[in-house]
Amino acid sequence: MTAPISDRLDDADVARESGRRKMDWAAQHMPICDALASEFEADQPFEGERIGMAMHVEAKTAILAEILAAGGAEVAITGCNPLSTHDDISAALDAVDGVTSYAERGVDDEDYYAAIEAVIDHEPTITVDDGMDLVAAIHEDYPERIDTIVGGCEETTTGVHRLRAMDRDGELNYPVFAVNDTPMKRLFDNVHGTGESSLAGIAMTTNLSWAGKTVVVAGYGHCGKGVAKKASGQNADVVVTEVEPRRALEAHMEGYDVMPMAEAAAEGDVFITTTGNRDVIVEEHFESMQDGVLLANAGHFDVEIALDALSDLAVDSYEARDGVQAYEMADGRRLNVLAEGRLVNLA
Repeated sequence: MTAPISDRLDDADVARESGRRKMDWAAQHMPICDALASEFEADQPFEGERIGMAMHVEAKTAILAEILAAGGAEVAITGCNPLSTHDDISAALDAVDGVTSYAERGVDDEDYYAAIEAVIDHEPTITVDDGMDLVAAIHEDYPERIDTIVGGCEETTTGVHRLRAMDRDGELNYPVFAVNDTPMKRLFDNVHGTGESSLAGIAMTTNLSWAGKTVVVAGYGHCGKGVAKKASGQNADVVVTEVEPRRALEAHMEGYDVMPMAEAAAEGDVFITTTGNRDVIVEEHFESMQDGVLLANAGHFDVEIALDALSDLAVDSYEARDGVQAYEMADGRRLNVLAEGRLVNLA
């Protein structure tokens, strides 16, 4: 059985102290959560509830988990992406009364799903998910737990797509709020949060400037709009690829160049996928890309860039920088993948 993160770190005390500092800094800039914490402490709205969470375990989501515990819940949390967990914050959360954290950075698939099972072992009455891995595991492997689950919520576009597919098939057996569909999520977090954090993550990882770069944004939903807007604001030339005609027209009317990925592949310096779909950038696109391009994903799962196909094309692959894997083609071109094709804004 997976042990809590505090039992797996060499120096949990040092990690807790570091994580607590980050959480305290985030809390200073979260006035609504501060107000909720005071209200929840007084009213105890979650008394008797067990909340299972699969989230990006970083400072802001840690504040959420802490608030739920302050409201009377027993909280068990793990990561929803092996590269987005901050171990020090996970350890700090594990020290909060009412919270058990299993999240650990860099785990393999086996340990990742074992941690989800550890959360399910707490027999949650409420689920909080980001990507729907927790909900899926409960339905597939622990259906006997469903009768005691009041409901849940799903935070991200990809997870909502998966939930709707389950619902259409008649396989979703408890109610889940589609948090991603709320205006506060779509219009603010998706546009501004994803837009800013994606560009910041790429800039910090590569030490490159945006000015003068041609940035290809795949998808013009709310996340894609944010990435395109922020890149344009940093003096990049923005190209949008979008298969839905009305969104493609919207991008055109906003002043962006719009073209198929087959054409954009030869134009771009940086490619950022935001669709939530599989195989957005594939072999035919790799073959026409310039030397030194950056490939990054801001969708939830690492399926938008066809990494197996890229690996097959490459004659060599090596770590060019921390978080950047270079794939060298037979003709000497180097294509650089950030964060293993996972969420670049959180990795």
